[in-house]
Amino acid sequence: MDQLHTFEAILFPSDGRQPTLVQLMTSPMTTPSHGTYTTSPTRMPHPEVYMDYVAEGLGSRAWKYHLVEALDGMNRKFTNPYIIFYPTVSRDGMPFPVNKSIREIQGRAFKEETAWRGNIVIAKYRDNPFSSMMDASMADFAILRNYLLTHGAPRQ
Repeated sequence: MDQLHTFEAILFPSDGRQPTLVQLMTSPMTTPSHGTYTTSPTRMPHPEVYMDYVAEGLGSRAWKYHLVEALDGMNRKFTNPYIIFYPTVSRDGMPFPVNKSIREIQGRAFKEETAWRGNIVIAKYRDNPFSSMMDASMADFAILRNYLLTHGAPRQ
């Protein structure tokens, strides 16, 4: 059996604490075999471990993700893009709290209707978000800050 792997990711806590590095656990995903051996194994990340108030027992159905492949004005994509994990299903059906860390980054550009909510986990990858994750570092924070400054959460 394949082992659990972890990758460094950046956690933006909703309570306003400073972003920190966390160990994002991934586990092997079972995919139906069609007799081909050319596809690389896919891994399921578990950002829900860091998401307060997220519905339990739903696994990946309790969150969604958004890919960040470039910043506005760039004419080339990042060599190592980012994947933003955000919670969507709370334990009690109530909305997640506005993420104060990201709200502070956005400052006067903050818009309630597109606010990032709950704890946000951001990871880094090479080719495919679920098969080639890699360690992020606080050096990635500047790029992510620039992205979050001008981009609200995706529409649900």
